Order: sequence, then C-alpha cells, then structure tokens
Amino acid sequence: MNSTPLSRRELQCLAWVSCGKTSWETGCILGISESTVNFHLRNACRKLNVYGRQACIAQAWRLGLLTPSILARETE
Repeated sequence: MNSTPLSRRELQCLAWVSCGKTSWETGCILGISESTVNFHLRNACRKLNVYGRQACIAQAWRLGLLTPSILARETE
C-alpha cells in the first residue's frame, strides 16, 4: 500500500459512496460535480492500491480509515 494518506475530500466521497450514494448524489451532497467525485474516488483507489470503488471502501474499512464516527459525522 502507498503510505500517502487519503485527503479529507477523498474520505468524504468514500463515506457517502459506502452509504450507497452514487457519484451524482455524492456530488450534490458535497456541492461538487459528479466528475470531481469520481476524480477523488480514483485517487483514493490509487493511494490504497485497489481497483474499483467497492474494493476501495473495503480496504479503507480494513485500514481503519472509514469508521462509524466518520460516517456519522458525514451524514449529520
């Protein structure tokens, strides 16, 4: 795994996608475009050395980067 930590925006995008939101919905929630959400998700995948958003979410959970507290904070 690359040692580069995920940015705040990458974590936000991952948190919303892990809740079942699409890139379009995530973009509306965060006030960014769908393509920007996809950009952040691709960067997160690269940093976690995985392919695909589901693998990225799983890896982030395994590494403790996504936690219930992050999800609660993002969904408030």
